[in-house]
Amino acid sequence: MAKDIKVLRKKIKSFDSTLHLTGAMGLVASSKIRKATDAMLEGRKYLEAITEVVNDLKKCPECRTCKYFGLEDKKKDSSDVSDTSENTTPRTKLIVIAGDRGLCGGYNANVFRLVRDMDDIDIIPIGKRAYDRYTTDLNETEDDYAENNVFESSEYYTYESALKLANECVKDFAEGKIDKLGIVYNRYVSIMTQEPEVKWVLPLERPQSGDVNTGVFEPDPFTLLNDIVPQYVAGVLYALVKESFACEVAARRMAMDSAKKNATEMIDNLQLEYNRVRQSKITQEITEIVAGSGK
Repeated sequence: MAKDIKVLRKKIKSFDSTLHLTGAMGLVASSKIRKATDAMLEGRKYLEAITEVVNDLKKCPECRTCKYFGLEDKKKDSSDVSDTSENTTPRTKLIVIAGDRGLCGGYNANVFRLVRDMDDIDIIPIGKRAYDRYTTDLNETEDDYAENNVFESSEYYTYESALKLANECVKDFAEGKIDKLGIVYNRYVSIMTQEPEVKWVLPLERPQSGDVNTGVFEPDPFTLLNDIVPQYVAGVLYALVKESFACEVAARRMAMDSAKKNATEMIDNLQLEYNRVRQSKITQEITEIVAGSGK
């Protein structure tokens, strides 16, 4: 009996510590939600504006031959029709955005599950969890991994970092090193719902045959489109990183609220069981005292 009481006290103390931890993390997440959602909304506005400009440029007849629409024409012009080397195989690069920490429900796991179903991809991780997962999959030794363990934080990601990465990816696409560029992120639906998605950035979608833009651009539309694509890719990446971080904060807030509720329920159940065992022990002791005094 005494052993049961001691075990119950230990369990109650353990759940009480968990309750304080989840409560504190929930408060931290709550304090970040407003700032994260504001950054997400600003990123969406910028993305909408630059996407509108790119769409207008794509409709111009001068831009029909832009290299950022894909490399199909180059492949068609290849003299060796029977060539089945790496040049004819699709090469896809994915920028995977995950969180820097865990304890946020299925936020990270949903992204990794989406990437797991894809084949023949080259991954660029953003966020510590993505870095930890995918750099260890690249056959690095433990010493190399410990030495190069530097990652881009999803919380403190800057536009300068996005532009640097965008320039590298755009250059690889223009040189034919990759055929597709996508970004895996979590789309913010509500504070309770976040959905993992892949946004394909390159190649650009060709306009429909009937879409023609007769606007006047200075300089010419072809030059403008070629110059603006790196900024467009950077804008998409920066906006999606901010949206993903807002999803992470929201998911952690909901996960901590759920954990707090469960911990409170467990403490109440254990406390009830503890009271019953303690009451039973007291009753047994009183019975033994009464029985002893009767003799």
